[in-house]
Amino acid sequence: MLTMWSKARELAVMTPPARNRWVDFLRAVSIMAVVIGHWLMAGLYVDGAGELRRGDLLSIAQWSHWLTWGFQVMPVFFLVGGYANQVSWEATTRKAPKDRVGVYRDWLASRVQRLITPTFPVLLVWAALAVVMTQVGLPRAQIRMATEAALIPVWFLAVYLLVTAFTPIAQRAWERLGWGSFAVFIPLAMLTDWLTFSAKVPWINFTNFLWVFLALHQLGFAWRAGKFARPLFAWGWFAVSLAILVKITVFGFYPVSMVSAPGGFSNSLPPTLALFALGAMQVGLVLALEPAGRKMLASARVWTATVLMNGMIMTVFLWHLTAFVLVMTADWLLLGGWGLGSVPGTGEWWVTRPLWIAIYIAALLPMIAIFARHERSFGPIRGGRTVPRLRAVLGVLAICAGLGATAGLTIASPDSVSGIRWWVVALPLVGAALMGFGPVYRPRNRPGSSGEPA
Repeated sequence: MLTMWSKARELAVMTPPARNRWVDFLRAVSIMAVVIGHWLMAGLYVDGAGELRRGDLLSIAQWSHWLTWGFQVMPVFFLVGGYANQVSWEATTRKAPKDRVGVYRDWLASRVQRLITPTFPVLLVWAALAVVMTQVGLPRAQIRMATEAALIPVWFLAVYLLVTAFTPIAQRAWERLGWGSFAVFIPLAMLTDWLTFSAKVPWINFTNFLWVFLALHQLGFAWRAGKFARPLFAWGWFAVSLAILVKITVFGFYPVSMVSAPGGFSNSLPPTLALFALGAMQVGLVLALEPAGRKMLASARVWTATVLMNGMIMTVFLWHLTAFVLVMTADWLLLGGWGLGSVPGTGEWWVTRPLWIAIYIAALLPMIAIFARHERSFGPIRGGRTVPRLRAVLGVLAICAGLGATAGLTIASPDSVSGIRWWVVALPLVGAALMGFGPVYRPRNRPGSSGEPA
């Protein structure tokens, strides 16, 4: 860790003044909120009969549904993504020769590679574990539960890649329509929810993955254009969005919980108008706090910690539930469920949370040491050639389909001899190959010294 801190400090010192450090800080804090939220919500315990039970905090303590308003921070990722993708796209088009074809395809391949590179190790490791667990005779239901718990975070990447692919169109829409390019998604999300819950149209709710997150992505453009520069405007945006959120949840149709919880439908998978309102509220809050936040980040220590976290951010996101599963499995098999006697939500359970979170972090650290290097091991697209249009499209679709199936179906198979769905594991690899790269990369210079977020 000292070596990682030293390297982060070197990068922090080289940061140019033009860089908006608040973007990086929001990304880092949001990841930590997701990690801590998952570790809190997934509560396993041993009942009076000595059986291991899955005691989801949300199903036991109704009041905990309110916590999801702070821990469900995926909207902030799309806000930050809109800002960073616009920066990257503008820089690419500014440097590209006028007669260069395939600029967008190369840019998209680079963005996809940046996200999918750290995903390959966790996907392949769990595929191998699923095969081994099947061959040694573990119950397939338990294998499914473990793989599902460990790999559920990849759903976010599938959606984020799709939204990223729309960046040039979103940019043109912002240049021509301004706020209208955001506002158009509000009636689309409302119509989708009406068709889902009133007209009972099947599957239409999945289009909200685009409408909701494209809208939040568009707010990243508004942020960079200075539309939230006045704190009064940002606080007003926050207050109005909060009022709408309370109206449609506490006094309305939508559940208070912003993640899947017993007793109601999910506001996040797929997203609903309530998640849209939550995202707008969070945008107003974090941008109202930006002036104070940027002053805080002038501290060398705080900024170095932010740089350090951003250097391993995907590894933490992708592996934190693997660490949780590893700790729980080792405790159950080797220690007979030591420390798992308290039911989630009780006073005793809350008192022991700091200890358990420390244990999860300790289990995660070796994974960071081994796999974080994949976050900066990007190599050039093979041969330096432009990716053909059809291959680029098919590649992105294959990757997104594979990641979506990994989260939705899981890689574990209930009946195959191997124990896994090979096609689910293969799709992201095939998609990456179509786009001109694969799971093995040649290192190049570490990003981080540019004037804007990567």
